[in-house]
Amino acid sequence: MRRREFIAGLGAAAWPLVARAQLPRVPIIGFLGTSSLKSMGGGNLLDFKRGLADTGYVEDRNVTIEYRFADDHYDRLPALLAELVRRRVDVIAAPGAPTALPAKAATSVIPTVFMIPSDPVALGLVTSLNRPGGNLTGVAYVNDEIAPKRLELLRELVPAAKSIGMLVNPANQPETSDQVKELQGAANTLGMRLMVVNASNALDLEEAFATFARERVDVLQLGLDPFFGNHIDQVVALATRSKIPMIYPWREFTAAGGLMNYGASIPDAFRQVGVYTGQILKGAKPADLPVQRPTRLLFVINLTAAKALGLTIPETLLARADEVIE
Repeated sequence: MRRREFIAGLGAAAWPLVARAQLPRVPIIGFLGTSSLKSMGGGNLLDFKRGLADTGYVEDRNVTIEYRFADDHYDRLPALLAELVRRRVDVIAAPGAPTALPAKAATSVIPTVFMIPSDPVALGLVTSLNRPGGNLTGVAYVNDEIAPKRLELLRELVPAAKSIGMLVNPANQPETSDQVKELQGAANTLGMRLMVVNASNALDLEEAFATFARERVDVLQLGLDPFFGNHIDQVVALATRSKIPMIYPWREFTAAGGLMNYGASIPDAFRQVGVYTGQILKGAKPADLPVQRPTRLLFVINLTAAKALGLTIPETLLARADEVIE
């Protein structure tokens, strides 16, 4: 082989290596879920990806997503976060109240986007809503602080109600304590007895509704926790079977046959987490991204569910509903 041909051959062989070396690095998102890929894949995860796409990022095209799921075992969250930190992801998306505090404890360097139903300033996640100040920002969808309003709606529907039951997940602290405190104050104001029952798994849910029925609780309110959102059909079925009017925080429960809900849009919140994640990948700093709050709250009534419970919805409630499901 002539020397010139040999050198040309070496250059051609080396070109793919040079080209690969010059390709831009694909950023990595660490996505931490409280449930499982199966339960989130067709719903909230898609909402997250839509928000991400709004900023120009599409999974497996120009961004990689490393998934970690706790399967409703919140004690696994610190270890899962440690894995993402070791993986050196570029940003952590941590939607769900139980993930926020462990995420803050896991890293003060990697940008993190949270999604919680309470005040992130009170929880110590950020310095202020407008100027978070650290490596965290996200969405605070205010669902727990409107628990008193949900009780008022229940009382308007069932004026004779003297007791209210609240279903909470004790594994989600301090969120659960704050929710109980809010509702206890509202119940005291209305002269109602509050009964709090815990549930952290499917069997607990069965036992919880049996307890509410046995104690003859007049109305029910669902606490805010991702675990309940992952068991919508079971919760709604148990509430229907118990014949106790129940109000939920999210429209998804009412659409699945629940009586009514009042609260922020969870799909919108997940989408905003995706938007902020993408903006951070583009160079934005969490410290400069204001914590997002919902622009409106949804009040939805399911007339079929009301009929099954033998309830007539007052015209005053129907007039205020954003949506009525027939």
